[in-house]
Amino acid sequence: MIDKDQSSGNLLLSEYTPKSVLSTVRTTVRRPRFPVIDFHTHLTWSPGLDPGDGITLIAGPDELIPTMDAVDVRVMVNLTGGYGSGLRDALRIHAAAHPNRFVVFTEPWWNRIAEPNYSRFQAEQIEVAHAVGARGLKVLKILGLSAREEVKAGSLIKVDDERFDPMWETAGALKMPVLIHVSDPRAFFLPVDRFNERWEELHGHPDWSFYGGDYPGNQELQEARRRVMAKHPNTTFVCAHGADSEDLAYVSECMDSHPNMYVDISARVNEFGRQPRASRRFFDKYQDRIVFGTDAIPYAKDYPQQVFGADLYEIYYRFLETEDEYFEYAPAPVPPQGRWCVHGLGLPEAVLRKVYWDNATRLLGLEELTS
Repeated sequence: MIDKDQSSGNLLLSEYTPKSVLSTVRTTVRRPRFPVIDFHTHLTWSPGLDPGDGITLIAGPDELIPTMDAVDVRVMVNLTGGYGSGLRDALRIHAAAHPNRFVVFTEPWWNRIAEPNYSRFQAEQIEVAHAVGARGLKVLKILGLSAREEVKAGSLIKVDDERFDPMWETAGALKMPVLIHVSDPRAFFLPVDRFNERWEELHGHPDWSFYGGDYPGNQELQEARRRVMAKHPNTTFVCAHGADSEDLAYVSECMDSHPNMYVDISARVNEFGRQPRASRRFFDKYQDRIVFGTDAIPYAKDYPQQVFGADLYEIYYRFLETEDEYFEYAPAPVPPQGRWCVHGLGLPEAVLRKVYWDNATRLLGLEELTS
């Protein structure tokens, strides 16, 4: 019998939590087929655009290692290691205390960009960061979307701004991979209306919308990154979140054109998993240039698809290793990135080993670690 209160069709979307009645295989993969390097995590947080060079600790080794051991994550890469004294703190807390378990990346000094000698200064700071132990450079999506010539004012700073050229070149010379996040899901650049498949996500986080104003479009941002990769062929760029995982044909074109381009799969099981045949072909073709990552943020209540824990890793392992069909891509009662389910890829062992371990060890110079 239909509930009278709901029979009129006026059920709130926030109250709609359908349960699938499909009878499908449900495989639990608690430990991966091979040891894992999580190339994309956030264990500290840096000040970003604000002045200063401090660092905020999100989770220390004692909080992380028990879960890492349980799910066989041998190494975590903390991308948001900051700069200056903040970077030294991040290195001390994680990498120095457990050198075989944690890697730390540095970040640009965004608050100095308006200074006339910024290009030289930033390149020099990459050298300093490398000397104290940083193994890579992380570029947040604020480049092209929120970093401006003046704090909270002025024009947006472009991804391919020539002031960053010495930074890219220095990272390449030091063999420091650049993990670069450009743009965001395509729905974030569309009107937040009844046609937007991420309406719930954007309704809950209206500041995530980049529709209107002076924001560039997704394609413009992607092409700017392409120009950077083409201009700096000796620098390795790891494009976060599958680069533009909603259009694997475009990403494939970029990968074919730019041999220095890699991708991580962090926070995009939801996209790869709803196009499993295209994704399987993509993983097969670029198996030497894909790295495992989750975008894990301990205690991230607003990001249920990224909360660090065994549940998160089990979803990734199930997605990569099994051919299970139509399952949840996040440990959350309502799908946080769109109301759909995903399908497993069932990757062969040779590909799994590269994605889980080999590709990351090569990029990070961790060949001394044995699996």
